[in-house]
Amino acid sequence: MAGDHGADELLNEIEALGAKLTGARTAIATRIIGQDRVVELALAAMLSGGHALLMGLPGLGKTRLVETLATVMGLSGNRIQFTPDLMPSDILGSEVLETAADGGRAFRYIEGPIFAQLLMADEINRASPRTQSALLQAMQEREVTVAGQTRMLPAPFHVLATQNPIEQEGTYPLPEAQLDRFLVKIDVAYPDRDTEREIVLATTGGAEAEAHAVFDAEALIAAQAVVRRMPVGETVVDLILDLVRACRPDDPAASEQVQAHVAWGPGPRAAQALILLVRAQALLDGRLAPDVSDVARLAQPVLAHRMALSFAARAEGVVLEQVIAETAERITRVAQAA
Repeated sequence: MAGDHGADELLNEIEALGAKLTGARTAIATRIIGQDRVVELALAAMLSGGHALLMGLPGLGKTRLVETLATVMGLSGNRIQFTPDLMPSDILGSEVLETAADGGRAFRYIEGPIFAQLLMADEINRASPRTQSALLQAMQEREVTVAGQTRMLPAPFHVLATQNPIEQEGTYPLPEAQLDRFLVKIDVAYPDRDTEREIVLATTGGAEAEAHAVFDAEALIAAQAVVRRMPVGETVVDLILDLVRACRPDDPAASEQVQAHVAWGPGPRAAQALILLVRAQALLDGRLAPDVSDVARLAQPVLAHRMALSFAARAEGVVLEQVIAETAERITRVAQAA
């Protein structure tokens, strides 16, 4: 009986949260036009308690998206423009020596912009590896250490970083181990003609639409707890494990294509990300549990930045996204036939 009561309570929480998320997406859509999948993935990353890497050309609305998300989710937000001369202290903060009125001198810590609930790290690959590491360590540990003292970051804490995939001169590409810290990589593409027309008319008129808060920090933390309690069927768990392992070239489950073209595959963190994200995706779709289709749908944003093609494969023109898509299709087909 107690178990049934707990299940009913969770069911009610999932349904109430689903309705609230519908309101949040409607509020975001007043300012972000035609980027439904990008918004969906960003929300899924936040519901999963993780960080997201936005890949796209300048002018596609990445900054506007982060600002709108901060407003709608009721979070304090900061933005850092990454440049080659940016220092770790410019992000984390530093201690300054102050002189009081009585002549006494003492150090005072001044918080850096990282002390926000939603941080936009703009063009993260323009900063030096040392500065990147300071941010990525904070992302992983949810705390910073300055002058030997550890300070906790606010909760919730999310980083949405952007990267320009074209202009790579003077940049410091993120190492693979640091890319793995991002729950998802979200590709922001050009809009189609009709969407672009709508964007142009909506953003060049007399007054632009204003977003409003639907969540707050406490509500988001509660939503993240609901996501982690959402049940996941054994079939979905097995499919996730099969998919991640099939993308590793040295695994017996890997296809000849993966063995021939992939240099290294995703680690266990990819499976953890998929488990969380399929739950969040189900919640965003108004469903009570994830299914097999969610795994295939999220394979690209979770796996693409956690594996790499060999030099020979790149020279042959092999596309990593195609390898992932074919592997996901094969694994899903086997799972459905079983």
